[in-house]
Amino acid sequence: MKGFTILLVLLSLLSLQNIAEAHSGRTDSSGGHNCSEKSQAKGLCTGYHYHNGGGESPSSSSSSSSSSSSASNQSWDKDCSDFSSYEEVVEYWNSKGYSKTNDPEKLDGWGNAVDDGIPCEAPGGYDTSKINGSDAQLAKVQAEKDSSNGEKEGYTVGLTDGSTGEEENLNVDGSEAYVESYKTSYLKGYAEGLEKFEAEKNKATEAGQALGSKQDELVVPEGYQKNEQLKTAFEEGFNKGVAIRDEAKKKEYEDKGYNDGKKDINNEPKNIKDIYIEAYNSGFEKGQTELKESYSKKGYEAAYTMLEYKAPDYKNEKYIEWYKEGFESNKEIKSIQDSAYNQGLSGEKYSVPKIYLKSEVIYKHYYDQGYEDYEEEKKEDTATAAGGLGVIIFGWLARRFYVAKKMVG
Repeated sequence: MKGFTILLVLLSLLSLQNIAEAHSGRTDSSGGHNCSEKSQAKGLCTGYHYHNGGGESPSSSSSSSSSSSSASNQSWDKDCSDFSSYEEVVEYWNSKGYSKTNDPEKLDGWGNAVDDGIPCEAPGGYDTSKINGSDAQLAKVQAEKDSSNGEKEGYTVGLTDGSTGEEENLNVDGSEAYVESYKTSYLKGYAEGLEKFEAEKNKATEAGQALGSKQDELVVPEGYQKNEQLKTAFEEGFNKGVAIRDEAKKKEYEDKGYNDGKKDINNEPKNIKDIYIEAYNSGFEKGQTELKESYSKKGYEAAYTMLEYKAPDYKNEKYIEWYKEGFESNKEIKSIQDSAYNQGLSGEKYSVPKIYLKSEVIYKHYYDQGYEDYEEEKKEDTATAAGGLGVIIFGWLARRFYVAKKMVG
């Protein structure tokens, strides 16, 4: 019952308000006032008139009612001329929560023809977004809302794209505020997501390399199979791990082959990768080459001390052949022989140059040959000289004999 009574009171108040003239301006003690120029221009009233049942001569019986009505009107029914500045108008308008559709004091005119949500006359260039319920304010609110939505949605999408390695995609539709905030936040989210994704790729690469360092079979974890880039990163890491392991194994087998080659024992491994077998054989050949060089060097050095080649006492014919090749490859021996022979042939006293000391046996042998030839030539020269002198003496004697005989005759 109490609620019903309250409802009746509210309906009565609304009815009284609709009866009142809907225009601005304060009333006097009689409940009336002169219509302002602005109200007349709006067509709200003309001349002096009354409000809320006021009459030409208020009686004592209606004094109390008029006084109450006047006080009420003076507290809220304002005209634009009642304000000292436009900022005061806006402050009052906003404090009352007025808008285009809620303007009981008609500060914004009368009817849809003039109602635009802007109270009184705004100065030129005034920021109408400060005015409650104005189109500019509604647009500003909507822009802020769009901007907020764009910021949230752009960041979320950018973070998702970056985290999955997708390429940047700034194509988006919406208001200018939404698009601008969306793009800015998208790039921020994308950068953060991409950083995480790169870390995930590095992790995938490391995991792949760890597996490749243990086995040759590629097994991509299910978590990486869902993303092509992560899968590729894992595979690249795996291949790197296999390559590192292969290089280490190849080195191991090459060293083994090298040692076996120097020992002249071929133990080619079986049932392993071809690249490992190739590495072993390569090492073995290097070892064999060094082994051959060692025997060839022995033969080469022996040539400095041997007048004639003599096969070494080796059981392996291959070593003997290498030795002989080295012996025959020593071309310096010819220079030693020529030097020694020429020294002897010149009749010089025997003296071995320091550079030939290791070949003294050879040097002495060929010096002696040269010296023998020197002695032989010397004998021949003496005989030739003696024979020539005899001829000269015989000729002189014959000449003297001829001369003497002629003189006697």
